[in-house]
Amino acid sequence: MTKHPVKMDGKSLSPQKELAELLKQQFPQVFAEGKVNPDKLKQALGEDLDTNNERYGLSWAGKNECFRHIQETTTATLKPIRKESVDFDKTQNIFIEGDNLEVLKILQKTYQNKIKMIYIDPPYNTGNDSFIYPDRFKEEKDDCELRAGIKDEEGLLT
Repeated sequence: MTKHPVKMDGKSLSPQKELAELLKQQFPQVFAEGKVNPDKLKQALGEDLDTNNERYGLSWAGKNECFRHIQETTTATLKPIRKESVDFDKTQNIFIEGDNLEVLKILQKTYQNKIKMIYIDPPYNTGNDSFIYPDRFKEEKDDCELRAGIKDEEGLLT
């Protein structure tokens, strides 16, 4: 691979700009509106966040643990199945079947800025009885209100 010469603009180097570009290449998820979001940077580095000042946003029990899990490395690999593929050597499309998070971790570094689109089909309604989400979900209103803590065992509002 031949490197093309870098065009000089006559200005001295900016260490901050170079660092920002390096961060943008390696951690694009830490940028919002062209600027580094310190909380997203901390999350990317696996650090705990101070959640006392959160005002709005999506939050749930175990959110920090979820982000720690996302940061864990994987030893998984992708294995092509040529006999199930159509025109494997010439196609520009790939179908990958596997755990969504594990696959995204594998693709993250090697294919960064090379993938045009990823369609993730959630594994609901698979018919697999061991799956944690039911294929058919129906709940009576009273049961829903009890589970959500809206009413107590006697049916009284809480």
